[in-house]
Amino acid sequence: MGRSWRTLKIVTGFLFTVAITQFFGANTSAQAAETVVVRFGLFAESISLAELRKAAETGEFPSGLELFTQRLSQEQRRFFLGALRMGVPINVVTINRLLNTQIGTTILNDISTAIVRKDKAGVQALRAGLVLGSTAPQGLSVLSFIAAYPSQRLEINLPQAFMVSGSLNTAFWRTQQFMLTIAPQLDPRQPQISFPFDPSQPGSAQVQILKLNLNDQKRQRKIPVDIYWSTAATLNKPVIVYSHGMGSNRTDLRYLAEHLASHGYVFAALEHPGSNGTSTDLAIQGKTRFLQPQEFLNRPKDISFVLDELEKLNQTANNPLQGKLATNNAMVIGYSFGGGTALAIAGAELQLKRLKQRCKDNLSILSFGETIQCVAQELPEDSYQLRDTRIKQAIALSPTTSLMFGETGLTKVQIPTLVLASSADKSTPALTEQIVAFDKISSPKWLVGILGGTHLSVKDPSTTLDQAGQPNTPFSGGEIVGEQATDVRQFLKAIALAFSAQMTPEAKNYTIFLTPDYAQFASTAVFPFRIITQIPPDAMAVVKEFVDK
Repeated sequence: MGRSWRTLKIVTGFLFTVAITQFFGANTSAQAAETVVVRFGLFAESISLAELRKAAETGEFPSGLELFTQRLSQEQRRFFLGALRMGVPINVVTINRLLNTQIGTTILNDISTAIVRKDKAGVQALRAGLVLGSTAPQGLSVLSFIAAYPSQRLEINLPQAFMVSGSLNTAFWRTQQFMLTIAPQLDPRQPQISFPFDPSQPGSAQVQILKLNLNDQKRQRKIPVDIYWSTAATLNKPVIVYSHGMGSNRTDLRYLAEHLASHGYVFAALEHPGSNGTSTDLAIQGKTRFLQPQEFLNRPKDISFVLDELEKLNQTANNPLQGKLATNNAMVIGYSFGGGTALAIAGAELQLKRLKQRCKDNLSILSFGETIQCVAQELPEDSYQLRDTRIKQAIALSPTTSLMFGETGLTKVQIPTLVLASSADKSTPALTEQIVAFDKISSPKWLVGILGGTHLSVKDPSTTLDQAGQPNTPFSGGEIVGEQATDVRQFLKAIALAFSAQMTPEAKNYTIFLTPDYAQFASTAVFPFRIITQIPPDAMAVVKEFVDK
């Protein structure tokens, strides 16, 4: 898969050799059919494809581009002339597959904003140029792309190209690099292995919901809980407790709760009163703070309190859940901020010394997840241990981790842990929030990669209706939700069930669904899935490069 990423990266580089820096625009001001125009406000420069070919052959820029090229260093000149000469060993079938992934589409959408066209066909034109360019005798190159671009001229808006290129230099694109190196190929062929059943299908038991309104008098917190269960529930299966994201609610993963309950698991979805949708609405009205620092401590304690209350129910005569709740053998699932909560109660130590320094210095905070974590700088101590030993497994979906657990806090997680990361997540970027964290967690562990998934893709469709029509910005919007994310939710149902089953006598029957083979089998054209238990060397190099910077 490292090769596939490198291919996609080179393709992206080619497009930006045609569309990004001053030199890019100047250098590739070549023709789609005859001419490429680089536009900067009222000024424009043109260059023919023949001149570009000559530049590639001779290593000298056309004289008409001196306005641009005189600002380049000798190293920059050599680099970009080399890009003109470079070809990509990729065939038309492979490039078509790459561009039809969510990552490929995202790249094309971003780059198309820097291409000036009257007809709104920028993405289609870029796709056509790449596909047709790959059929050239010498293969895909900057020159073959330009020659194949379906227009008499390729016109580049240089300021927009600068803006787009800047957005590529972020953890978001590092994430794409990592995701594509954690599996060997973008190959649609199915693995030569048979699977005994489909874990994404519902179980046979009818699901019921018990709604509770619990009151922790000691902490003065009222905690609503929805308990999804069925008569198939037994003490052989763990109780599953769910922690929602910031500003959200306990119905975030309703579809997953129903799925697991239909297979005999008891799923308790609780609501954190200090960081749910209600508290966020009050903050918007100016009636309270957006997030209190104490919430970092209260959230894990909410889970412990709910487990205490469930144990009481387990011993209450005539209660439908009597004798069905294995509260001493529990699993936690957390999403987003709740993912951080899940890791905290699983044993990760809050280590806030580095967080306090970074947030106090007002360093560049580029994600919603980091902004939330900076609230913890107001806590009086530098470290907190909130582990509940009744939690024996943890699933963290797009969790926040980059600041709140410091350098070594996550090494203290000593239970089986599954971390899910979506490649197009803008709120909690996968590389910074999940992948670096995964490397620190002790085995046994699993990293699930959703290529093309966004932050909200795993959520129940009923909770993402507000995303329709949201503008797509570098920091928000562009969410893949609802029907578009059906494949993601189906995959999550399968792996969550398989992971839960590892705490039951049926563990061996489900282990196969936590393997790279199953991820490849379940992958779709839009969403390639990945499962690994250890970061391979090629991908680890991406992580180390990011950490070192």
